[in-house]
Amino acid sequence: MSHAVVVGASIAGLLAAAALRERFERVTVLDRDPLPEQDGHRKGAGQGRHAHGLLARGREAMEELLPGLTDELVGRGATPVDIQERARWINEGQPLARGPSGLGGLLLSRPLLEGQVRRRVAALGNVTLRPETVATGLFPGGVLVDGAKVRADLVVDATGRGSRLPEWLETGGYEPPAEERVAIDFRYTTREFRRTADDLGGDLFVILAPTEDRPRGGVALAMEGDRWIVTLGGYHGDAAPADLEGFVAYAGSLPAPDVHELVAGAEPIGDARTYRVPASVRRRYERLARFPVGLVAVGDAVCAFNPIYGQGMTVAATEALALRGWDGDARGYFRTIARLIDGPWDIVVGGDLRLPGTDGRRTPKIRLVNAYLKRFHAAAREDPALGRAFLRVANLLDPPHTLLLPGTLARVLRRR
Repeated sequence: MSHAVVVGASIAGLLAAAALRERFERVTVLDRDPLPEQDGHRKGAGQGRHAHGLLARGREAMEELLPGLTDELVGRGATPVDIQERARWINEGQPLARGPSGLGGLLLSRPLLEGQVRRRVAALGNVTLRPETVATGLFPGGVLVDGAKVRADLVVDATGRGSRLPEWLETGGYEPPAEERVAIDFRYTTREFRRTADDLGGDLFVILAPTEDRPRGGVALAMEGDRWIVTLGGYHGDAAPADLEGFVAYAGSLPAPDVHELVAGAEPIGDARTYRVPASVRRRYERLARFPVGLVAVGDAVCAFNPIYGQGMTVAATEALALRGWDGDARGYFRTIARLIDGPWDIVVGGDLRLPGTDGRRTPKIRLVNAYLKRFHAAAREDPALGRAFLRVANLLDPPHTLLLPGTLARVLRRR
């Protein structure tokens, strides 16, 4: 195969290009915005100014696509961490038991990660990045770019939540995909603070999940440059104030005090920024009976998760790995990535539906699983093995049903 075109220089698009360069003579990545030469915020990634987590499975997948990436990021200031040792995971108000997990994460900003991935991909001999280039439509065998036809054996839509692929399919005489949507109106505010060695007793991050009683959450992540990036948010229009006093007060209303204790005494850096996510959206391309030859989608263009769960980049990386074996069968590819998405989607939907005000069908399965997870998190407060089991699922290394395996179930039920 000769030419692949990736529309969108997001993390998903760049990783797709890294995978496809093994199968195609040349790969072109288009993006409508300028691409920063140094590590910096990209206009098309509004969420990039907020806290980002790279899950263990995401780091592994990116390393497989771009060998040596982890060491390069550490050399530029990223912090490697065992995600169960110097970390605070708080679910249902319960802190997860500590212990070595063997799960390696990276703490860093989105601009640092995306900048290094972009440099690595741009250096691949058969990959070309074309910023400030707008894709305006599709045609059989290629993509329209500013009115001109660019022919390609494969076009990959990596344009994110705002993807126009359903519209383009309908214009071309194809059925658009069914959409599953869970309205959350999640709004969050981010501030940065100076980081010292004594903060949080030496721990490197806090992830504090919302509860039914308090549907607000927050994260504090160590970041390059001796900084903390702290993101606080709530559901259904609830938002943390942007002013420092209001931000600190909002942190005090979370289900546990850890983030508040950090920000109440830390030195602020710069101004606050805000963001809003109306809904989690999944487009069911795998269920279509007909689909154009030579066209696929990746990342948020297929499934855009509630970002509080931190799964988007990891899912995109595993979808890119699925492209490595591209054989021309778009429907087969969509069926493959549907299986990758199923677990994370169930986690997100089940978690959001446990909160009051979230519209959606609460099936008996969802109610049962959420009730079990309350008991699970209470038991995991004292049992590091349960903590590891949860983190393997949260980091997309194991499917959710492993939390119900007989051995795990017995450990949960034996603890009051």
